[in-house]
Amino acid sequence: MEDDILLSRNSYQLIIANINNHKSPRDRKGRDTIIAIVDEFFRNNNSTLLYICETGDSRQSMRNRLFEYWFSTYNRKALFTMISSSIVDEEGVVNFATIILRNDNPDLTEIIAEFTESIQLLSQKPE
Repeated sequence: MEDDILLSRNSYQLIIANINNHKSPRDRKGRDTIIAIVDEFFRNNNSTLLYICETGDSRQSMRNRLFEYWFSTYNRKALFTMISSSIVDEEGVVNFATIILRNDNPDLTEIIAEFTESIQLLSQKPE
């Protein structure tokens, strides 16, 4: 999925990239860093965070599971709503998208509805 707009409200996209293409070590540093970034973001914002898994190497399913696992270990996760979905594009590639927002977001219901509608729209096959 490229830069398709999934949310029109105050939202930010989280991009996790391995720009030097080195294999990542299997330690807690990566998880702890991502969790710290998410935690700091939400301490300062009541916006929506959108995470879309990179698909270039066909490992997006693994990335999605890993991100969901990392978030499940977050000690403040009860303060948030996290919704994940998958979309199959025209080439048959499965794309994963996740939104995270604080439960006290005044637009929680509308944002969830907009995300769900966007996913449904993007999932429709062109006629």
